[in-house]
Amino acid sequence: MIISASRRTDIPAFFAPWFFNRIDEGFVLVRNPMNPKMVSRISLSPDIVDCIVFWTKNPRPILDYLSRLDNFGYHYYFLFSLNGYGPLLEEKVPPVDLVIDTFCALSGKIGKERVIWRYDPIVLTDEMDAIYHLRHFRTLAEQLSGATETCIFSFLDLYQKCRRNLSGIDIVNPDLDLIRDLSLQLNDIASGYGINLSACAEDLTRPGLEGRIRPAQCIDDRLVGRISGREVSLPKDKNQRALCGCVESIDIGAYNTCGHLCKYCYANSNPVTVKNNVKRHFSCAPFLVGQSEEGDVVRDRSLCSGQVKFLANN
Repeated sequence: MIISASRRTDIPAFFAPWFFNRIDEGFVLVRNPMNPKMVSRISLSPDIVDCIVFWTKNPRPILDYLSRLDNFGYHYYFLFSLNGYGPLLEEKVPPVDLVIDTFCALSGKIGKERVIWRYDPIVLTDEMDAIYHLRHFRTLAEQLSGATETCIFSFLDLYQKCRRNLSGIDIVNPDLDLIRDLSLQLNDIASGYGINLSACAEDLTRPGLEGRIRPAQCIDDRLVGRISGREVSLPKDKNQRALCGCVESIDIGAYNTCGHLCKYCYANSNPVTVKNNVKRHFSCAPFLVGQSEEGDVVRDRSLCSGQVKFLANN
């Protein structure tokens, strides 16, 4: 079983004490986002958890805790989003220089193969055009060279809540030629700094892209096998987008709780909802937000033996 922590919020940045309380307790309760009365009880035993995948823009609050995961025998890696767009789009993300320092510190602590850089999403505006992104990406790649092996990128998907939160910002919807040309140029830059570029849920069948940029697998069973020393085989996650390459995982986060308040984020509806939810967070509670409620139906999450297949090479 792979734990995703989390596509829905930034657990390392905002909820590190809660997460490690859950590690100590050995389980977490997660509400179904589509049916909140349905609650999954998920074991966090290191005997069951094959890997923890952290999604974050600022893991600094969790750095001093990582030795506890090592001592308990957990395997883990980080998907580290680093765009450096500034407060217009990333209101509460720390300054980019500090984030780069954190990225390099994390890489030095756990190894560059376990820190995946996400330049995601690529947001295009009149001012942040293709030339801006090429220059900005090169600057970041130069500073992260040697601290990561892989960069994952994608272009902004304008979900309805994103459109609402981006109101007043002149977003440019790129055509296929711009996507192709910018992708290829980013790939050339990344290669020059020893970084492998891959595309998250992007159509790579366009002329000129075939074979040049590989599709990303953010939740990556091959990487889990590399980290753990065992080959792990998992099916594609059918709950993700058709072009998503991720394998199955269990997410333990909650939507509308991320305090970074990035305007392009699909996981937050609006700042007021986030603020109200965070008030309901208790670091000792089994839920990330709130407590048990009347009418909750709690069920152990099924972890069938066929979900993870180990090919012994120990």
